[in-house]
Amino acid sequence: MRSLEGVDAGKPHAQFLATEHWSLLATRSMTWQEIFSRTGTYLTVLSAAVVALSLVANATGFGRGFITFALLVLPVALLVGLGTFFRLVEADIEDTWLIIGMNRLRHAYVELAPELEPYLVASHHDDVPGVLETYSFRSRVGITHWLSGSPVIVGVINALVTGVLAAVICESAGTGDTLRTTVAIAAAVVTLLVLAYLGLRKIQHFRRTYRPRFPNDEGSAPAA
Repeated sequence: MRSLEGVDAGKPHAQFLATEHWSLLATRSMTWQEIFSRTGTYLTVLSAAVVALSLVANATGFGRGFITFALLVLPVALLVGLGTFFRLVEADIEDTWLIIGMNRLRHAYVELAPELEPYLVASHHDDVPGVLETYSFRSRVGITHWLSGSPVIVGVINALVTGVLAAVICESAGTGDTLRTTVAIAAAVVTLLVLAYLGLRKIQHFRRTYRPRFPNDEGSAPAA
């Protein structure tokens, strides 16, 4: 692989790298805006559905009209939630690619001007520890970091919506309280496990197929 060592930093190379860096920053900003927008849209739709259900419940006294309305509204909210979840997972992967690109550009900066390396806070290596160092300023992330992510929060909400929908279906079928509660809990747990499996599968596929170009060969530890 061609190195930039020995290239005059005054030549257009540095300008090209800086322009590309700003382009990646702008794209990453748009990605995060989409994450917030998608999450906010889903929560708005879900809140509107809950308000509508409460109004119908007050008007019908949780009768057959309420059950029919719930069977119409909850699947729509769940569909929006599932689409939001999978898009958030894809957006996180896209954001990782943007971080990788910026780390590679930072590596080029270090090759052009090695004396600047001590002043860089973010990593200039594109392996997994380097990406995590740029993303969270540490080479490992804990369970709290993953639990606070938007896909996890949306996935948990989707599981709860699925459980409520299953309970409404059981109620419409005339099942007992015990069976209805059991089915609702089982549906919520299964939905959460399936979404977690599908999300982790996408992430693991990305990690299996990715090959870093500028890894840190000196004492880099495997990331959690």
